[in-house]
Amino acid sequence: MAEMEIPPYFLCPITLDIMKDPVTVSTGITYDRDSIENWIFSLKKRTCPVTKQLLFDRELTPNITLRRLIQSWCVLHASQGVERLPTPKAPTSKSQIIKLLNDANSPEMQINCLQRLKSISSQNQTNKRCMETVGTAEFLAFLIVQKTLDLESESTQACEVALSILYSLQLSESGMKSISNQEFIESLTRIMQRGSYESRAYAVMLLESILESADHPAQIVANINPRFFLQCTQILKDEISQKATKATLKVLINVCQYSGRNRIKVVEAGVVNLLIDHLLDYSDKSVCEMMLVLLDFLCQCAEGRAELLNHGAGLAIVSKKILRVSQVASEKAVKILYSISRFSATPVVLQEMLEIGVVAKLCLVLHADCGFKIKERIREMLKLHSRAWRNSSCIPNNSMCSYSS
Repeated sequence: MAEMEIPPYFLCPITLDIMKDPVTVSTGITYDRDSIENWIFSLKKRTCPVTKQLLFDRELTPNITLRRLIQSWCVLHASQGVERLPTPKAPTSKSQIIKLLNDANSPEMQINCLQRLKSISSQNQTNKRCMETVGTAEFLAFLIVQKTLDLESESTQACEVALSILYSLQLSESGMKSISNQEFIESLTRIMQRGSYESRAYAVMLLESILESADHPAQIVANINPRFFLQCTQILKDEISQKATKATLKVLINVCQYSGRNRIKVVEAGVVNLLIDHLLDYSDKSVCEMMLVLLDFLCQCAEGRAELLNHGAGLAIVSKKILRVSQVASEKAVKILYSISRFSATPVVLQEMLEIGVVAKLCLVLHADCGFKIKERIREMLKLHSRAWRNSSCIPNNSMCSYSS
């Protein structure tokens, strides 16, 4: 098809591929449904890709005339291997979804109705938005709360399907707020403890979205059950999936932002040792950055610093990540070492930093292009412990004289 002369108005302005289901946005421009839905709902864009005008109305109107022209063109070029595009399914109506929600209250029909809802949500973003407007999220959240109070075999199946639908809906900020109650968060914690691998992943990813959309996440965090921290640690240990790992790290970063008490709980759950062990192996940049961000928060309390120093590779691994991952990772790694050198710098710790090459790495960074903040913290560390590191061969004599002063 790429070698044929395709009329330009058959092509989606975003991808330049032939449109399968042309729809028109409020600015009058026509796009392929999948492309514009991904632009608006997945990428969270609020403007028309072509005109850059704000999309006040996110309704997508099927361009039936253009679709028929494209189908006619496909039939005309069938001899050249072009397949006729099937007529797309019409979006599910609100009345159909409401009927399914009502029928799902019946225990005999519940699983079948949930499976049907799952199929509808997977078809397109229009269905997802329609499901959200009729209260599907609130219904599913209530169902999950009821089922997690008594996790029997049948209840578990219904709970898992409901959870997968709720995650797939990709709720708007207002939709996410509508389910952000303490009962539902408690049910997610129970799923993180006793659910299947897939359900545990969905639970922590939903919790991440709830915290990110909340106006006052500190209030949610303040009431989190203590066992929640142990479940987060277990998900990180099990390495269920990359998405679950990232979501768990984001959740822990969020809960540590607002409470020193939560930092201690996270440390007590064994997260510091786990992060150091993972940093040995992880090569993914964004995951490494998040691990160091979280470790930085945890090292702002004495318990976190003690755990890092008790780990045989703690100082070495943090030092190793400087200049190896990204600017953000380097900043956080230096900040962690700064917390150690400022608040936990016993003679033994200072000697270890010298022997395993942490001091040498800090001096190396001073000559690298790594940002003013990082260098300022390193200079402060070197000044602070100039006497302990006076005889280090890695620090030039002229530099040490300036630090000693």
